[in-house]
Amino acid sequence: MARRNRGILFVISGPSGAGKGTLRKILFDRVPGLAYSVSCTTRHPREGERDGIDYWFVTEEAFNRARDRGEFLEWALVHDHHYGTRAEDVRRELERGRDVVLEIDVQGALSIRDACPDAVLIFIAPPSVDELSDRLRERGTETPEDLSLRLRNAMTEMEMASKYDHVILNDNVERAAEELIALVESYRNSKEVQS
Repeated sequence: MARRNRGILFVISGPSGAGKGTLRKILFDRVPGLAYSVSCTTRHPREGERDGIDYWFVTEEAFNRARDRGEFLEWALVHDHHYGTRAEDVRRELERGRDVVLEIDVQGALSIRDACPDAVLIFIAPPSVDELSDRLRERGTETPEDLSLRLRNAMTEMEMASKYDHVILNDNVERAAEELIALVESYRNSKEVQS
């Protein structure tokens, strides 16, 4: 079977606490050949997060310089911190024919649609706002003020789900992971056939 020339860009997004990171990690454990584009952020690392693995942790000044030079495919101010995806990292992998996965916020995902119209946008939805609130509390990484801000933002973000190509309800991690894997593989198989 012929190998496609250009990779597919998959964008996994949804509110904080919906389980994007968990599902993305399962996807990478079970589906070979995917590239992950590590985002930049100005927030401080949470316990266990590593620079260059989970995020590129940068200063506000470094982020602003990169933004002003047009280095980001997308960027957004979320929960009082900047986040952005380096355009060159994504472009290089796609041109190599590798499929790229971004795990980004809702603002950034929707702006990707303009820059990359053929990107596949996948919204990860929590089963309910109460469940989302419980997940964020159990995570134990947010102050009460941060938790309140994330929950307020989540309400707005969940209203954006209809703008995505696909919505996966994360009511059960294993079931949601299987749905995500099947979705990614269906796009990859379809692209193989077209090549």
